[in-house]
Amino acid sequence: MRDFLSKDVYEKLISSINQGELINSDDANQIATAMKAWAMSAGATHYTHWFQPLTGTTAEKHDSFFEPSGDGAIEKFAGSALVQQEPDASSFPNGGIRNTFEARGYTAWDPSSPAFIMESKAGKTLCIPTVFVSYTGEALDYKAPLLKALASLDKAAVDVCQYFDKSITKVNASLGIEQEYFLVDESLFNARPDLLLTGRALFGHMSAKGQQLEDHYFGSIPERVFTYMVDFENEALKLGIPLKTRHNEVAPSQFECAPIYEEINLAIDHNQLLMDLMEKVARRHHFRVLLHEKPYAGINGSGKHNNWSLITDTGKNLLAPGKTPKNNLMFLTFFVNTIKAVSEHADLLRASIASVSNDHRLGANEAPPAIISIFLGSQLNDVLDEIEHSRISKKIKEDNALWLGIPKIPQILLDNTDRNRTSPFAFTGNKFELRAVGSSANSSAPMTILNAIMAEQLVKFKAEVDKLIKKGDKKDIALLTVIKKYIKESKSIRFEGNGYSQEWEDEAAARGLSNIKTTPKALDAYLTEKSASLFETTGIYSKREIHARHEIMLENFYKKLQIEARVMGEVANTAIIPAAIAYQNSLIANVKGLKELGVESKSSLDIVKKLSEHLDIVKTNIDAMLEERKVTNKIEDTREKAIAYDEKVKSYFDLIRYHADKLEQIVDDSVWPLPKFRELLFMK
Repeated sequence: MRDFLSKDVYEKLISSINQGELINSDDANQIATAMKAWAMSAGATHYTHWFQPLTGTTAEKHDSFFEPSGDGAIEKFAGSALVQQEPDASSFPNGGIRNTFEARGYTAWDPSSPAFIMESKAGKTLCIPTVFVSYTGEALDYKAPLLKALASLDKAAVDVCQYFDKSITKVNASLGIEQEYFLVDESLFNARPDLLLTGRALFGHMSAKGQQLEDHYFGSIPERVFTYMVDFENEALKLGIPLKTRHNEVAPSQFECAPIYEEINLAIDHNQLLMDLMEKVARRHHFRVLLHEKPYAGINGSGKHNNWSLITDTGKNLLAPGKTPKNNLMFLTFFVNTIKAVSEHADLLRASIASVSNDHRLGANEAPPAIISIFLGSQLNDVLDEIEHSRISKKIKEDNALWLGIPKIPQILLDNTDRNRTSPFAFTGNKFELRAVGSSANSSAPMTILNAIMAEQLVKFKAEVDKLIKKGDKKDIALLTVIKKYIKESKSIRFEGNGYSQEWEDEAAARGLSNIKTTPKALDAYLTEKSASLFETTGIYSKREIHARHEIMLENFYKKLQIEARVMGEVANTAIIPAAIAYQNSLIANVKGLKELGVESKSSLDIVKKLSEHLDIVKTNIDAMLEERKVTNKIEDTREKAIAYDEKVKSYFDLIRYHADKLEQIVDDSVWPLPKFRELLFMK
């Protein structure tokens, strides 16, 4: 930008990025001209507004820089084209906000996320990150609500920071996203209609060797995979995404990458871009990337761990304990308010990570349970307990130590406690890690909620502190009084033990914590009065917008189950059952031939009988599932339909799969129609 913009416009753009100030049309024209010049100097011929509709993927419509004129073709890219495009809003999920005949929607430039150039064999395209809104102003994407949540958090956090440091004028949420994924050989992927159409293996008996030897995690990266990783890391770096970490994950053919921490809006844009990039580069290496949370039954699923913290414009991490009582009081303020915010809105945070694919993962192999709790580690847990049960002195000593009967917080090391892989929300030294986000998810959804509930909580905290100060309490005493109150009120959300255990489910129920295991019911949290108040006070969603999103999420849930049911029926009827019958016929011919020779073959007859039993159960339940689907499709209420798909149609899946997998173990390997797990998981 320094190279292509005038100093004056450059400073205005930086001010817009940092402070949210408006950019006028003249400056927008200059920025557009400079952006076009930069892009064309790099070989770009087209531009697109790159946005994140509620499909869960990204979207783009390419336009050429060249436009016809009376003197021939000219290169043109005006400020109006930079600032706004007009895709068809009714063709994207909109929850009833736009009818089919009401097509108009707008993408609008987000200056805080840098433009980038996407390269393919066909050419280069300038990509401009944007929000996506309807003609009537409602947000139809993930980015717009996130930006509102971040603005709300910034203001609330700065107001609280003023108690400690008047020089702080801005607080940014920081995010580091660890991305887990599976790789599968492309030829095997193409031979599995279930992987191709649903992202997960609907059938398949577990390989004799899986992850039980615990020999894959952090093991030597296979050469073919290593070559792929280096390639996509280089491509990511070209797009401004520096990846810091790569390694084998726990399950066979499962891997992880992680970038350097960034401001949250940019981190999420980069993660969305990275998922798309990983898939494109994978095809060069004859791989396919599986981002489904549970592509294979019986082994670990994949998550997207969101490491969240708050950073001031003075460089202070508000979730990093300090060396002095003053700094630790500041840390305690934001630390305890985070716990309190999650405690108040645990159900909403659970709803934000809900999806049909994440339902397979939550509570399974090394994934957190559906019960939202917070892990702090023994040291900080003990500190909060001690503060809760101590008295606050109304006098401040000469050395300005604020603590009388309250423990001084020792300097806390980043790794002062063991990690808890079963915790959905864990403190890890100077940040909180939301481990429950699914690997295929757009992190904007949970991050919008986390930042919104934190903003609301900090506003409430400041109001309570100011009220005590107005009554005559010293500022630090008022801060500690409210902190102590919050520690007590949010204690039930803190849990240090095994989140997988039945004991925790029982204890969580006794504490009054929710354990909502399926998406349709988890999503109800978006429509509660408490959530409505949150969205109204933070300005993130209107009532119409949140109802539309609720409708979209429910539709997405049942439509994906609908697809899975159809694929399961098609694969069973046209591939598995015919293969089993063909093998059965060959056995019957064998039995007849042996009988003609005077030889009795009990083992062959037993196999024929077992095949018949499993075939009958598969066919009977496939037919019943398809009939149940027809009935469910007639339900008009979206929530009722989603629940019916979950509880009635989906209820057939496991039984059908169990008996189809039994057939896989019996039928001749040479005629079984689907690549097996031993081939999918152990690539060559």
